[in-house]
Amino acid sequence: MNASTWQAELCVDSRCELGEGPQWHAAQKRLYWCDILGKHLHWLDPATDSHASVALDQMVSCAAPVNDGRLLLVGERSLVLFDTERQTQTPLCDFEADNPVTRSNDARVDHHGSLWLSTMGKNAEHGAGSLYRLHRGELVTLRTGLTIPNAICFSADAQSAYFTDTPTGQVMRWALDENGWPVGEPECFADFSAYSGSPDGAVMDSEGCIWLSLWGAGEVVRLDTQGQIIGRIELPVDQPSCPVFAGAGLETLYITTAREGLSLEKLAETPTAGSLYRVETGIAGLAEPSLQLV
Repeated sequence: MNASTWQAELCVDSRCELGEGPQWHAAQKRLYWCDILGKHLHWLDPATDSHASVALDQMVSCAAPVNDGRLLLVGERSLVLFDTERQTQTPLCDFEADNPVTRSNDARVDHHGSLWLSTMGKNAEHGAGSLYRLHRGELVTLRTGLTIPNAICFSADAQSAYFTDTPTGQVMRWALDENGWPVGEPECFADFSAYSGSPDGAVMDSEGCIWLSLWGAGEVVRLDTQGQIIGRIELPVDQPSCPVFAGAGLETLYITTAREGLSLEKLAETPTAGSLYRVETGIAGLAEPSLQLV
């Protein structure tokens, strides 16, 4: 079967150094995303295309919607609750605060309202990263010895979690118990180790397929339940980092991208690298719950 192909269009010319962590806040009808290295939180109202951002005091990789209306900022040294109306911050807990080597990376809320989140070395130091689950306010370590943990998402039936350690090129599937905790060892779901791009952020759609960013390849691929590519979104920039479904009916796919590490020549060729892109695929996303802290 031939894979469907779409072209992404520029949505917000934000030119983040490292755009990441897009999250749809259904109650606010806002899309949030982060510039990790630029230490900014961005948001977009898809209904009006209005965009704004705020400076942060640490590198933050994700702003996850909390069920009380606030955001949880996943930072390099702490988890912080952010009131978007008052723009006030309330510390929740430290997050590898005693490890100056690492920063936060990928994160996504599971079907139980718990947040899976990861860390990595600031210079991608081998094995410096870890994978955690924030469950009812308690931070539990799930896995250590990872390098660039990414692609966190969950099957529609809540029986599997997916993630990748980007340098390995493999997307892993991990069985979950009835409370959302991993069971046994993860298994390889899709192998991109011989591919031109590296697996980065991912999101699940309403049909049980995964949309996976391929860093360096300038594309997001759609994987079926067997891990086979059945769709492809082409971008005019090389480093897509993470997709998310947002807007009315979760019918638009937004994609964060990055400028990090690009040469001056490459930036001249792709000046909108680091910006937010979107595409209408005709396929709706899978609704994600808000984070529950208690």
